[in-house]
Amino acid sequence: MSRIRLVATPVSSILGACLALLLSACATQAPGPAGALPGAPKRQAEAPGLSPKLAADADALTKMAGLQDRLYKVAAPLLIQNAELCKNQARNLLGFTAKNRWSYPGEYNEAAHQAFGMDDRLQVTGVLSGSGAARVGLQTGDILLAAGGKPLPTGEHALSQAGAIFGKIVAKEASLPMTIERHGGERQLSIPVTRACAFAIELGNADNVNAYADGSRVLVTRGMINFTRDDDELAFVLATTMAHDMLGHPAVQRNSATLGSVIDNLKSITPDTSLLIGSSGIKAMPAEMDAAASRLGLYLAARAGYDIDAAPAFWKRLAESTPPSVLNGYNANHPALGARLTAVEKAHAEIKAKRAAKRPLVP
Repeated sequence: MSRIRLVATPVSSILGACLALLLSACATQAPGPAGALPGAPKRQAEAPGLSPKLAADADALTKMAGLQDRLYKVAAPLLIQNAELCKNQARNLLGFTAKNRWSYPGEYNEAAHQAFGMDDRLQVTGVLSGSGAARVGLQTGDILLAAGGKPLPTGEHALSQAGAIFGKIVAKEASLPMTIERHGGERQLSIPVTRACAFAIELGNADNVNAYADGSRVLVTRGMINFTRDDDELAFVLATTMAHDMLGHPAVQRNSATLGSVIDNLKSITPDTSLLIGSSGIKAMPAEMDAAASRLGLYLAARAGYDIDAAPAFWKRLAESTPPSVLNGYNANHPALGARLTAVEKAHAEIKAKRAAKRPLVP
């Protein structure tokens, strides 16, 4: 196999748009528009043959990679440590994602190929911290060659085709026998399945400060990620948005399709930001639902090991920065700050008392 090399070292991390796609080994979901992102080592300052346009595309992908890296890192313990609370939304997951050059649309296909060495073969693009894949040493950049002794597909439809193969094996077995290539040599791994909440975690490529849940996915915008000061604050956003999915709020609000369209748009590399003019058709969350999700979300964050003491201050600061009058901001969709703060403060006291009594953190 020939590969164009325009980087000093092979790509070490290409992150996929949908965390749950290969994590759940679901064969029914084809790869949609790529929302992210190669997270590669720095390229050579002057890469021979790399046009200004390809260099700009590669830079754009690289910047998005840092955000996606942080998002996945913070999401991992929330998904794994709260499996028992996700109930019907928990699945046996594989704990990794994979992509090839065809996962990137248009000119980004060529940028992924030339600047980062992506080709027709599936490459591990993310490993969920704490998963079975992480425990057995699967690494970003590993090339997927075979599963259960069966060669894995390559090319434009490799991702969905591989999902079908993974799904059949995981449905019957507690682990996935995998042949990978690393540094030019083949290795055999047996990847245990991991029980976790099966929500797709998406990066939204827009600067509005918001997060969205459509029942099966959680999307956090670039603006929201940049607004959070640390991983604890990002965990509050992820956990509360997960809680809306867990509680079925998008369906109860009959808002799932609208929210799904917003997520589909924002997760693309170049979303149509004109669709963010106005409310995007999203109904404001009722106070009682926001309070319920905020309470559950704080438990999710605490169970995942995050420091929840600063949660009330974070939600106050977010409300001051993006009040309900800021269209397509978080508080325009979630205007009931008083109910949210009351729920968070009550949940914080409950969690503190349960920890002191060494009782399980179950809401």
